[in-house]
Amino acid sequence: MKQRTFRTWSWLHTWTSLVSTAFLLMLCITGLPLIFHDEIDAALDTHQWQPANPDGPLLSLDRILERSLENRPGDVPLFMSFDTDRPVVNVTSGPTPDAPGSDMHFASFDRTSGELVPHDDGFDIMEFILQLHTDMFLGLPGMLFLGAMGLLMVIAIVSGVVLYAPFMRKLDFGTLRRQRSRRIKWLDYHNLLGIITVAWLTVVGLTGVINTLADPIVETWREQALADLTQGYHSQAVPAPTEMASLDNAVAQAIEAAPDMTLQFVAFPGGMWSTDHHFAIFLHGNTPLTEHLITPALVDAHTGQFADMREMPWYTKALSLSGPLHFGDYGGLPLKILWAILDVFTIVVLGSGLYLWWVRRRGNSKATSAAVTEPSA
Repeated sequence: MKQRTFRTWSWLHTWTSLVSTAFLLMLCITGLPLIFHDEIDAALDTHQWQPANPDGPLLSLDRILERSLENRPGDVPLFMSFDTDRPVVNVTSGPTPDAPGSDMHFASFDRTSGELVPHDDGFDIMEFILQLHTDMFLGLPGMLFLGAMGLLMVIAIVSGVVLYAPFMRKLDFGTLRRQRSRRIKWLDYHNLLGIITVAWLTVVGLTGVINTLADPIVETWREQALADLTQGYHSQAVPAPTEMASLDNAVAQAIEAAPDMTLQFVAFPGGMWSTDHHFAIFLHGNTPLTEHLITPALVDAHTGQFADMREMPWYTKALSLSGPLHFGDYGGLPLKILWAILDVFTIVVLGSGLYLWWVRRRGNSKATSAAVTEPSA
């Protein structure tokens, strides 16, 4: 590699790393507990809740919906989701169909009785960490900013790989010169751990960038992929809860259209994940490969008539897959442990990179100071 080319790549690696490192350290540190989100939540959950009628019949979804609106007078339903290991239905509501997250209310209901399932009203540390990791409490601007930091990280990775061969051309792979100076020793650790984590960090970085684009991706899906389904509804307002057709009937039609899929959640009319005039009944596959790929069935919320089942476009499929891939949440505890080890390695790479930059900067400053103060001949 020519010296000028080498310097260009070195400059690119240094400054893309420096600009993004503080935020990447925050993401790595907050991402570490999020990898074990389910396990930590289970350990912190001291409520041994049991359904009121364990062997009794399940209430209809329409009855649960009525119960949720009785609990929040004046609200409209936004989402309905379902626990996988207990008969619990979760309903998210808000003052308007397009209410922001800060105005949403989340409640869980026992499907055997319709009673509220108690929640811990204390400070939720995992929710705090997730919000910090996702958008730094800044909403969409925060998400997009972290996405930009992710892109800088990818550039830093590419430039680091380009520089790795020239740095190591006279050394065997994995060489650690422990007998040399502290700077050389940490340079070897930085290079070794960096090349070990390069593939994983690239995947996590790119999926993180995709996650930050969730809002624009969903909006594009609604406006483009579903535009033809709303052509006949332009003069109609979003139906009020009392004007909506039976939710049980809507779900039954969706399951009938895709009997090999499983119900995941329901998005009500007017929200981000549906049109202004349809229930969006989201179903997912039943295999490890397809369980993270969701397909919405759309049912007219006014008439209860099945409208269409649309396979998600490629960009929403990428969003659906990026979440579990980002946190290693698709291969059980062994994969989570591997994700955590690689996360710790990345923290060391970032920290050592800062140390190496600081040592070099301090050395250059001392050299410049010595040159300035040295008496002329």
